[in-house]
Amino acid sequence: MGLTQLVQQWSLGRLLAKAFGKKHARIGIYGPPNAGKTTLANRISRDFTGETVGSASPIAHETRRVRKKADIDLRSGNAKLHIDIIDTPGVATQIDFHEFVEDHGMDEDEARRRAKEATEGVIEAIRWLDDVDGVLLVMDSAEDPFTQVNVTILGNLEARKLPVVIVANKIDLAEASPATLKSAFPQHPVVPLSAGEGTNMDALYEVVAKHFR
Repeated sequence: MGLTQLVQQWSLGRLLAKAFGKKHARIGIYGPPNAGKTTLANRISRDFTGETVGSASPIAHETRRVRKKADIDLRSGNAKLHIDIIDTPGVATQIDFHEFVEDHGMDEDEARRRAKEATEGVIEAIRWLDDVDGVLLVMDSAEDPFTQVNVTILGNLEARKLPVVIVANKIDLAEASPATLKSAFPQHPVVPLSAGEGTNMDALYEVVAKHFR
């Protein structure tokens, strides 16, 4: 079978799955750097498969390539949803190599390489929006929600008419205010949780199972 036939067969399969109600969704995990995207991806994957998606780090832009974990059977009560998770690099409007030098003590060559890879990662993440069925938009609930990055990502998702669930992450922090996120973006479901500690994950699974069917 040739490549063209394989692509046609794959496309037909997705169309038939939608037409006959197969519950399978490709879910992108998006957000700014250090919001907790990979930690969330790992938590979801471990809860249902026992495996991780990738390594998380306090260093911004540690994830510089899209990583996928396929064939996760997410369950919430009687609801089931077969999903693929797409863990994306942190989206930023500007990436400056000086930040890697000043904040993390990297030499200039390494910092420039990191910045270049991070920029390429942002481009890859945006391209993946053409191939996801919905998005978990991760925001740090201890920070101002009205950042340029948050507003830009959300505007892009709304323009594409993609289903969005906002994850108000890091509620374990004393300064966290998930209510601020709910007030800022009332047009979308907002789920407060701590991906690091696993707090309130059941609430997220319930929303995902209903929102991305």
